[in-house]
Amino acid sequence: MQILLRKRAMMQVKRFQRHIAVDTQGLPHAIHITTAEITDRSSAVRMVENAKENLSEVKNILVDAGYTGENFATQIKTTIGATIEVIKRSELHTFVVLPKRWVVERSFAWLEKCRRLWKNCERKLNTSLQMVVLSFISLLLRRF
Repeated sequence: MQILLRKRAMMQVKRFQRHIAVDTQGLPHAIHITTAEITDRSSAVRMVENAKENLSEVKNILVDAGYTGENFATQIKTTIGATIEVIKRSELHTFVVLPKRWVVERSFAWLEKCRRLWKNCERKLNTSLQMVVLSFISLLLRRF
């Protein structure tokens, strides 16, 4: 199994960051909301540790350049036994669709269709996390 890991800062209020791990169909396997001062790598490690049971069969994790580093890769390897593959942007300053990265971006676009998530009204991390979970649940129910 392969998952993609990416973070996005909230659009209107820059206090929170959403970290999600989705499969190749864009469905979430792990969600973690953090404050803006926590680094991407430490947040991703914490998310993987919290969702060990959901990510137990993952063999490969595709990440963007914000998650680079040998220490990060070894922490993920020891936690769930998955390898890290970094997808970097090209050095040219032209628009190029990066392989597999659009899957995570599509999942964020699905989330931002919910008005309450597009403009962050929440003051607490747990409330923000529950709103993301509710949005994914409503998305899955609409697919049935």
